[in-house]
Amino acid sequence: MLSPFVYEALPMRVLFGNGTVAKLAFEAERLGMKRVLVLSTPEQAAQAQDIATTLGPLSAGVFSQATMHTPSHITELALEVVRREAVDGVVSVGGGSTTGLGKAIALRTDLPQIVIPTTYAGSEMTPILGETNNGEKVTQRTLKVLPETTIYDVSLTLSLPVGLTATSGMNAIAHAVEALYAEEGNPIISLMAEDAIAALAAALPVIIEKPRDLEARTRAQYGAWLCGVALGSVGMALHHKLCHVLGGSFGLPHAETHTVVLPHAVAYNAAAAPEAMRRIARALGASDAAGGLHDIARKLNAPTALAALGMKESDLDRAADLATAKPYPNPRPLERTAIRALLEDAFRGARPKSSNSVIHGAAA
Repeated sequence: MLSPFVYEALPMRVLFGNGTVAKLAFEAERLGMKRVLVLSTPEQAAQAQDIATTLGPLSAGVFSQATMHTPSHITELALEVVRREAVDGVVSVGGGSTTGLGKAIALRTDLPQIVIPTTYAGSEMTPILGETNNGEKVTQRTLKVLPETTIYDVSLTLSLPVGLTATSGMNAIAHAVEALYAEEGNPIISLMAEDAIAALAAALPVIIEKPRDLEARTRAQYGAWLCGVALGSVGMALHHKLCHVLGGSFGLPHAETHTVVLPHAVAYNAAAAPEAMRRIARALGASDAAGGLHDIARKLNAPTALAALGMKESDLDRAADLATAKPYPNPRPLERTAIRALLEDAFRGARPKSSNSVIHGAAA
């Protein structure tokens, strides 16, 4: 028998397929844009310029200084361009760093956004913005930052390097995993989340072997979309909090940090969320959720230790303090000593204990 639940669909428009970026100008005009600023990271500046060219007279140029964790000083630089060029809409091309910048601009200006993802970040589907200021990353949830339109063009992911494919895909899986045990969870989102994990778990190993496999890339993009919807529809818990602390306060790379932390956050919550653990394990085709996530990261040759990302062992105590400084929803109560142990395991890249072991230990 189903328990009562609330499901609220977010207002969004999605174009999904191969070659869909050709419809960008139409989508911009549909939103009333006449002076469009295209955003990107420095690494994707050339691609952003190509996309700006397709806009023709609608283009107001390119701002290519988007940076991970959305630092406020970069947002201020972009806003100067927005004001100077009389921009009335933004197009974010790339991954979470660029999407975050577009959201930060929208928060301050109410300008409409179109996102063209080239990774599996998923943030284009969420009303969530995390910004970094003075070494601290602060997250907020507001419909003001939800993009109006997302254009998924699978062809734009074909050249995504396999290393980034792996970590970006694991980052996406993290969204779906936390949606399965979110405080606001519901059976509709749980269906999406499990399907999303299964899609990515099946597609990512194929892509590592054959990076330009269009079918696998399509399946991965589909999975990432559902992961983003899941994250945007319900709340976040321990895993995302830890990653925001590690990224915002210690400068660790976003997707790689999610990849390393995820199995350990799942092991921490295993005893408190057994149904979520069953769904995760089933989607992975594994006997254990936490171990299965660690194993797929290893199969993808993705990082599994915070030490490999530049984390210092001397910073683990401060990270544990920051992660437990303010209360937030999580299936298992936040215990500073246990979270410090979690971070130690993640630092060393240890394979997390099986969910069954954690459950039995918690019950003892």
